[in-house]
Amino acid sequence: MREDSLKFVIVGHVDHGKSTLIGRLLYDTNSLPEEKFEEIKATSKVLGREVEFAFLMDALKEERERGITIDTAQIFFRTPQRTYVIIDAPGHKEFIKNMITGASQAEAAILIVDVDEGVREQTRRHGYLLSMLGLNQVCVVINKMDLVDYSRERFEEVKGDIIAYLDGLGIAPSFVIPISALKGDNVASLSPNLEWYSGPTVLKALATFDGAKIEERPFRFPVQDVYLMGDRKVLVGRVESGEVKKGQKVVVAGRGEKTSVASIEKFPVENPEKAQYGESIGLCLERQEGIGRGEVIASEPLPRTTGTVRGSVFWMENLPYKKGDKVVFRCVTQEVKGEIHEILRKYDPASMEKKEEGAQEILPAEVAEVIIRLDRPVLVDPFSFISEMGRFVIEMNGIPVAGGIVSRE
Repeated sequence: MREDSLKFVIVGHVDHGKSTLIGRLLYDTNSLPEEKFEEIKATSKVLGREVEFAFLMDALKEERERGITIDTAQIFFRTPQRTYVIIDAPGHKEFIKNMITGASQAEAAILIVDVDEGVREQTRRHGYLLSMLGLNQVCVVINKMDLVDYSRERFEEVKGDIIAYLDGLGIAPSFVIPISALKGDNVASLSPNLEWYSGPTVLKALATFDGAKIEERPFRFPVQDVYLMGDRKVLVGRVESGEVKKGQKVVVAGRGEKTSVASIEKFPVENPEKAQYGESIGLCLERQEGIGRGEVIASEPLPRTTGTVRGSVFWMENLPYKKGDKVVFRCVTQEVKGEIHEILRKYDPASMEKKEEGAQEILPAEVAEVIIRLDRPVLVDPFSFISEMGRFVIEMNGIPVAGGIVSRE
């Protein structure tokens, strides 16, 4: 039995069935409380419909807005093999903001397409966002097969369209599955209505994807502050990937100075031997003179030290960016002044199709691939490798105006 979990996101054009698929996954894995299912049945009956699992998401949304019972960004379900976490991405802007702030840590994705409507505007938009995130574990589900009498011909037509589009983005989906989320066809079990299909169900496809196992990545510890505890100086911060053990050899990245861990402070544990990803701790190093906020303690392979960062940004504020404007670049605890040196290309926020190369400005809600030139070097990892070290925010005049992710060079 696998002990890991998989975090994945379901994206696609509005009304293509995302909410219904989420509800069906919860129901088919017995992760939906019986009283909630009875509530959905009763609501559906009043409206003269079959059991409409999309009502479940409406109920969860209402509960989230009231601030009770449901996590604001994640929905959980289990199979006998592993735990799954669905990252809730209700729309384009919300998806980007979640990605930037850290609520979205998706390791895989389902891209859902209505077989009747085919590839639409938000299908292309979300496909681009998946490529921007560097996700290479992607499953395409072609939904609502019951509306086209389970037509293989129509499935193949839509499949060809979406594969061609994703190929242009450098995405090769691992699976393309015909389903009816409403009827349950090919979600948890193979459907006799789709005898011509020989691939896996949605659940079996998800079971083949690997979790990122961020705890097994190289150690990253951005220093938030330095505390005095008696006669000792303690570096405090959060372990953003990997783990650290007492006595372990580490590097003050950027300086290249090698040292070792003298002790770990972790309340309320006395004299802990190790700390791991996600824990807020204190570190005492054998040699730590001059180390302060903004530095990163790391293990090999080290983060990249660079004065220029290539990445993708989503412009959130109404204030546009014009080439030459000064910005502040923030990544973990690092804060450095600079400017967007080059706007390589930008994309229309509606269609996500290429809009302009070599642009001189970035307008509100636009997505752009850029090169940021900084006044001094920073330490970064590609977002697809260590997300926290590859996520950044851009400020202008003290206001966060954009968020982005570091690309692989």
